[in-house]
Amino acid sequence: MTQIYYDPLPSPIGPLFLVADDDGLREIRFELERRPHTPLEGWAHSPQKLAPVRRQLEEYFAGDRQTFDLPLKPLGTEFQQSVWHALTTIPYATTTSYGQLSQQIERPKASRAVGAANGRNPIPIIIPCHRVIGSNGTLTGFAGGLAAKQWLLEHEEKCQGFALV
Repeated sequence: MTQIYYDPLPSPIGPLFLVADDDGLREIRFELERRPHTPLEGWAHSPQKLAPVRRQLEEYFAGDRQTFDLPLKPLGTEFQQSVWHALTTIPYATTTSYGQLSQQIERPKASRAVGAANGRNPIPIIIPCHRVIGSNGTLTGFAGGLAAKQWLLEHEEKCQGFALV
C-alpha cells in the first residue's frame, strides 16, 4: 500500500494542504470557507517529506521563483493528463484560453472538456491552471476562488523578470 504524506502550508491566498507519496506531489488543496482539511486514515504528517514543495511554493509566493522543479504525480485520465501537461507549458505571467489549450492538445472541439479537466487539476499553482481565462479575457472558475486566481495572476505580472529561478 502506498504511504501518503501531508503537510499544511499557509499562503497569501489562504491555507493550502499538500499531499504526496514517495513518487511525488499528488495534490495541493485549498481550504475554503474555514473547513479544515483532515487527512485520511493512514496518512502521515510529514513536513520533511514535503519540504521541497513547501520551499518552492514559499519562493514562488515571495516572487523569487517562476518555475517549479518537483516530481509530480497527479492522478487522472489520459485526457486530463494531456491537459495538465499542456498547462505546464504556459509561461509565467502569461494567460491562455480554453480554446487555445484545446488547439494545443490537438482537440480543437474539446474546449469544454479542456475546461472540465482544468477544473479537476489536483496540483494548482504548480500546474498553472490559474493562467487559463475565458476567450473574452474574463476570469473563470478556480478551485481556490476567483480572488485567489486574480491574486496569482497579478502576483506573476508584478514579479515577472524579478524571480531568480
